[in-house]
Amino acid sequence: MKLIGSKLEQEIREQLNKSNQSLFKSEEKRRLLEVIRSLYPEMNTAYIVDWIPEQGEDIYKILINDSIIAEIELDRYNTEIEPFVVTKKISQYLQGLSKQCQIKLAVALDLAKQELKNVD
Repeated sequence: MKLIGSKLEQEIREQLNKSNQSLFKSEEKRRLLEVIRSLYPEMNTAYIVDWIPEQGEDIYKILINDSIIAEIELDRYNTEIEPFVVTKKISQYLQGLSKQCQIKLAVALDLAKQELKNVD
């Protein structure tokens, strides 16, 4: 998907930047970051593209670097319960995705690629 610099894309970019900052700097996302780092040691950047707060768990869909989507289900109350994780290629994740979610993923990929350029 080609980005056009629309107002929606700018809003999504701000939201994704906040999620990135939250993931790497906030105490409440520390456990999620630890899970990501243990499962994906090659991770240099990550963006939360979807978050579903359920009654007893949180379900996250996270872009890792610019290559995969990790779907991580974390129990909210019991840290002893192992997280449930599914890894998908970008092409798999895109299947059946709504237009707005496709735009969000395209913006996240753009941000990740920019960030990874700065890492190299």
